[in-house]
Amino acid sequence: MWIFCDNCCGNWIIVIILRKKIVRMRGEKAVIEVKNITKRYGGFVAVDDISFEIDDNEVVGFLGPNGAGKSTTMNMITGYIEPTKGKIIVNGYDISKSPIKAKKQIGYMPENVPLYNDLTVKEFVKYMAELKEVNKKEIKDEVEKVIVETGLQSVENKLIKNISRGYKQRTSMAGALVGNPKVLILDEPTVGLDPKQITEIRKLIKDLGKNHTVILSSHILSEVSQICEKVIIINKGKILAVDTPENLENETKSDSSFMLCVEDKEKNMKNIKNKIKGATEVELLTQHEDGTERYLISGKNEEEIRKQIIEVLPKNKITIFEMIKSRNTLEDAFLKIIKDKEMQVDIANIKAEERKNQRKKELESMTPEERKLAIKSDKKKAKEEREESFNKEWEKEKAIQKAEKEHKKELKEKRKSEKAEEKKLKKERKEKQKQIKAKEKGGNK
Repeated sequence: MWIFCDNCCGNWIIVIILRKKIVRMRGEKAVIEVKNITKRYGGFVAVDDISFEIDDNEVVGFLGPNGAGKSTTMNMITGYIEPTKGKIIVNGYDISKSPIKAKKQIGYMPENVPLYNDLTVKEFVKYMAELKEVNKKEIKDEVEKVIVETGLQSVENKLIKNISRGYKQRTSMAGALVGNPKVLILDEPTVGLDPKQITEIRKLIKDLGKNHTVILSSHILSEVSQICEKVIIINKGKILAVDTPENLENETKSDSSFMLCVEDKEKNMKNIKNKIKGATEVELLTQHEDGTERYLISGKNEEEIRKQIIEVLPKNKITIFEMIKSRNTLEDAFLKIIKDKEMQVDIANIKAEERKNQRKKELESMTPEERKLAIKSDKKKAKEEREESFNKEWEKEKAIQKAEKEHKKELKEKRKSEKAEEKKLKKERKEKQKQIKAKEKGGNK
């Protein structure tokens, strides 16, 4: 596997996992299992007890602001850094206990496309195959197959320094793909590309998603809606939501909104909110050179607000040129979920501070003897809460170990069954070959 340091930048990063619609059979395990993962750097918790599973060719978008813990999680999945606590299983292999076997399941394309400019495209892909220890007899066929899959036939004999950015992205992707890994991790594969190249790369990623689980990071929110079928929203190391982009958009939608293009010669739009019954917001978005303006009008009841706009605006000498129902986007959903969670944290912190101040006042009003007993009681209660928390964590860890033991047993039985089936097929092939030889021998006589 090809591992590079992940130094992603930008306002938002999204991790997407391309998925084919399949149903996991009973007894089958996910391709990637992240179990109660925590990563600490000293006193700072980058990832805080997160768990999720990714099935074969499943689509999951991993979305969050900078510092949310996305890159740390990606680096732990690739084995680049170790978790402080928890387990990551890649196609049946524990990344901590069997790192080499686990990493062989992964192909990684870094963001900055680190390539050897003095090699040809074909030489680079061959070099990557050798690094991944692809069977020497299979290297030639494997390199040709990957070059065809990534659409590099026309530039395969050109030096990498002489090809376009789009082809460089494809070359880096080919390096990740060679060796046929179960999981592909593509970090910002469309960054720096023109619209035509972006479309081509997105199509290529969709095609790769038919046979691989593809984890894709991108700062383009619209890309998530176009490519992935499910997203995980993470912030401050904790998972906030897991759902499809469509459901997240619908569930976080509060008001019905309409986008209007109007001509307002008498400047009546500034007071129109008070005249539209049920309007919660009237926002000026843009002013055009031809004198028209674009507004966003929101309200609780969709039918009522539509009716009010059509009736009230003309009465106030405002001409409506265009009216479109505004669709809640994934960006809106993302921002709302993050904002709501931060608000919950702020409220919890305020309440905790209030309780602390209230207790302080109570202690100050006590006699020295009462205060001494109260502090002793508080310490005892805090100790009990810590012990309870520890016991819960311990039980959780035991449950994980039990599940892991059962998983290993299932894998062992599955491999045993596969070997028995393979042995049976081998025996049948030998019998058929004997029969064919016997017939040929009889015919020659």
